[in-house]
Amino acid sequence: MTRFLLLTLGALALCPALSQAQTTPAPAWTDRTRALPDELRRLPVGLTLWHSPNPIYPEPNPAVPGGYVWKHSTSVRAEAADLEIVSCGSYIWYSAAGWQANLHETPAEFAELFNCPGGKLRQGVTYTFAKNYRYAASAKSLYGGDALWFIIARDAQGRLYKGYGLIETEAEPQTRN
Repeated sequence: MTRFLLLTLGALALCPALSQAQTTPAPAWTDRTRALPDELRRLPVGLTLWHSPNPIYPEPNPAVPGGYVWKHSTSVRAEAADLEIVSCGSYIWYSAAGWQANLHETPAEFAELFNCPGGKLRQGVTYTFAKNYRYAASAKSLYGGDALWFIIARDAQGRLYKGYGLIETEAEPQTRN
């Protein structure tokens, strides 16, 4: 339950009005001529990370009358070798300011969320955060934006690798034809 509450609060941090009330962290993306935030640049890719479905659309949340939920899962697979998690998190893009730091998970939090014992990724094995959901309290708080999820992990020789995956979060419920 505590983990759910923390993730829900993290998802609420995506709201621009709430983030303005918080203290401003150090910029996460200082070189606007480059696509990735600073901490992800210059690390070799050694993990595959993806979201499903993608893009995601809000749908009514049966647990909260009038509320909405964006339902998706996030999966990762170590490609380079067996790896140990160093950090995990996301950046969000919901305004002209570009990438903003959002969530950061510890290796222990990653291990729990992705059902990955000890935060150790075995090469070629897929680990999934099955209910990586985002929530909105009402239709008035629906807004779109993109999130760049990342994982940084270390091999047995101490080399760092990254994996990252973009998820498109839409503001309008999907219309069915």
